Amino acid sequence: MKRAIYPGSFDPITNGHLDVLKRSLNVFDEVIVLVADNPNKKSKFSAKERVEMIKDATKGLKGVSVDSYSGITVEYAKAHDAKCLIRGLRAVTDFEYEFQLSATNNYIDDDVDIVFFMSHNENSFISSSTIHEMYRSGVDISKLVPPSVIEAYKKKEL
Repeated sequence: MKRAIYPGSFDPITNGHLDVLKRSLNVFDEVIVLVADNPNKKSKFSAKERVEMIKDATKGLKGVSVDSYSGITVEYAKAHDAKCLIRGLRAVTDFEYEFQLSATNNYIDDDVDIVFFMSHNENSFISSSTIHEMYRSGVDISKLVPPSVIEAYKKKEL
C-alpha cells in the first residue's frame, strides 16, 4: 500500500486543497490529511475545528483519513509508514518556500520524499488567508471552499 501524508495548516481547507488531495489519490492508495497544530501560530480555527471541517469535506473519498499533529511532519510520516509528503504549488513564491521546507525535511530524514502537485488555474489565487479576508469583507466564498467551511465561519465571531 502506498501511503502519503498531506500536511498543512488548512485554516481553513479550500477547494484548492481538495483538488490536490483528489489528484493525489490517483497516485497513492491512502492519504492522511495532517492538520498542523502549532500552538505558537494564531489560527482562525482550532485544530479540532479544522479536522472536523476536513472530515466533512472528504466524506466519501476512499483512502482519506484526517489527523492533527504538533511535532515534526517527517517524524509523523515515518511513524505512520508513509514515504511521501504531498504539497501543492500555486506560484513561484510557493516553490521557494517549499524548496526550503523540502531541504529541511530531507536533512531530518532523507527517506521521506515530497511530491508536488501544481494547482489548477482556477485555484491558483486561493489561499486560506485570502479566504478569511474575503469572508470578513462579505464576499461570497461558497465557490472556493467546501460547505463545511461556510458553516464553521457562521459559528465563529470574526
